[in-house]
Amino acid sequence: MVSILILTKNEESNIERCIQSVSWSDEIVVFDSFSDDRTVELAEKLGARVIQRRFDNWSAHQNWGVENIKFKHPWVYYTDADETCDDQLREELAMLEERGVGFSAFQVRRKDYFMGRWLKRSQIYPTWITRVFRPEKIRYERLVNPVAVVDGKTGSLHGHIVHYPFSHGVGHWFDRHNKYSDMEAKDLIGEVAGNFRFPELFSRDSATQRRALKTLAYRMPGRPILVFIYLYVVRRGFLDGLPGFRYSIMRSMYEYMIDLKVAEYRYKTKIKTENI
Repeated sequence: MVSILILTKNEESNIERCIQSVSWSDEIVVFDSFSDDRTVELAEKLGARVIQRRFDNWSAHQNWGVENIKFKHPWVYYTDADETCDDQLREELAMLEERGVGFSAFQVRRKDYFMGRWLKRSQIYPTWITRVFRPEKIRYERLVNPVAVVDGKTGSLHGHIVHYPFSHGVGHWFDRHNKYSDMEAKDLIGEVAGNFRFPELFSRDSATQRRALKTLAYRMPGRPILVFIYLYVVRRGFLDGLPGFRYSIMRSMYEYMIDLKVAEYRYKTKIKTENI
């Protein structure tokens, strides 16, 4: 009862592992952004159906996918190529025909690994993300780290997505997050300029709560340092060993990149205004 949707761009090192973890499904769709490596070749060899589209931004890309791809089954499990589906999640997805009655989507927890270590504390586990849904009941917002907006009731599954965000190396992580920081800065300018809604901090919807926390955090001075303190000290990231320390520093660096780009945008806007 579940179709698989895998987003890819140059994932030849990950695609086989990902597809093998969901090989129990009779429909695997690889939504590819015109990879120039062997991603498509390997996916098709493993029986996946490949659909290609040029990537523009995350929400537009994912919205196009759920609106235009014709899936065989009423439920879709969406995964990135650097992720796998664990056995417990597989068993729960197999029961969706019964368990999914009355629901439009389900949230799933994710385990992130770095240098062979599960970042249980420094990666803010458990973070719930909406990855199982009826395509006609979901849409996405924001340019990067999109927020799922679900029409209907959202439930929770207990299995895990296993994530290997550094499978392409640390350099690739920085390259990717440099691009992400551009989009985060654009989103941030609009979000911070908008009204902060205090009750959303206590929302039962994890996406709404996370958005409210992020909007509040972006209004605080010294935010990159606070992010490191939160991940490494408050969240006890030090218990994740050296990988936890390194990851906490990298996350604070990413937040600093966002702050720099927001400051640059505001400076350029100010100069333009003064020259008018």
